[in-house]
Amino acid sequence: MRRYGKHTDEDDVRVRPNRKGNRPRTTIRPKHEDAAEGFVLTVDRGRLTVLVEDRTVLAMKARELGRKGVVVGDRVAVVGDLSGAKDTLARIVRVETRSSVLRRTADDDDPYERVVVANADQLAIVTALADPEPRPRLIDRCLVAAYDAGLEPLLVLTKSDLASAETLMESYGSLGTRYVVTSRDELAEGTAARQVREQLEGRITAFVGHSGVGKTTLVNALVERQRATGHVNAVTGRGRHTTTSALALPLPDGTGWVIDTPGVRSFGLHHVDPSRVIHAFPDLEPGTEECPRACSHDEQDCALDQWVADGHADPQRLYSLRRLLATRERREGD
Repeated sequence: MRRYGKHTDEDDVRVRPNRKGNRPRTTIRPKHEDAAEGFVLTVDRGRLTVLVEDRTVLAMKARELGRKGVVVGDRVAVVGDLSGAKDTLARIVRVETRSSVLRRTADDDDPYERVVVANADQLAIVTALADPEPRPRLIDRCLVAAYDAGLEPLLVLTKSDLASAETLMESYGSLGTRYVVTSRDELAEGTAARQVREQLEGRITAFVGHSGVGKTTLVNALVERQRATGHVNAVTGRGRHTTTSALALPLPDGTGWVIDTPGVRSFGLHHVDPSRVIHAFPDLEPGTEECPRACSHDEQDCALDQWVADGHADPQRLYSLRRLLATRERREGD
């Protein structure tokens, strides 16, 4: 049965009321062109502390972001109450394109990637020379993760008053990795912080290291702020996790950022494509043009052996490359 006449207009159309009293669902999302720019400082149980201009704002992720994760170091667009006053809550409506992403997996068999930090351009790998003993396999894994993410690695060797750095650096000299050696006395005097700070100027640096190596103690000295520190168990030789979440902290002179991350006891590399590791060896990369397809660079027909034999690169560099590639298939304790 015809309900309306021939000449109907919009006023004649019946609109069924929305029982819930809210707006009808739509696929058109707001662009939030007036959103403020923010920098994520830390994430804690769904609440994010964001630096907006010169103040910190507590925010949550907007529903429209779906499953997209937001991590420390992300540059985001924020709307809502941006005063930073107590009991206020803003919304993160957009995550800007990341310049770099440092990832890890729980182990090499775990396909689930965990993003450690975003937009860092340097990875400081903190290792004690003694108490606890250095773990070269873990260092190698962190180096591979840094190269894969496009970060420049920096070795920070602590507790040089207990052991010399010479033996450990013999293994990494051919990599050309920058490094800083510090002692506990230098840390107490403040000279260690000055030495390390020189390597951080103008950069966003993520600090990683296993528990007990003095990472958070060093970060405290660098940023003149106190986070809880722990000690090394005399029986197991392992440290206690005292940093439970990543936190971005500005250097006192405002020329850089330090991102302190929780201590790790493993650094899975399931997510790393071994073919990308070669990009960290510009002296060897041209030699791969003659390699067979899908070459692992550690097989009989690898063209890198002839490349080195012809004098294009140092043999130690090829050894270092193959050691790092083997790390992808080897656990830290092996």
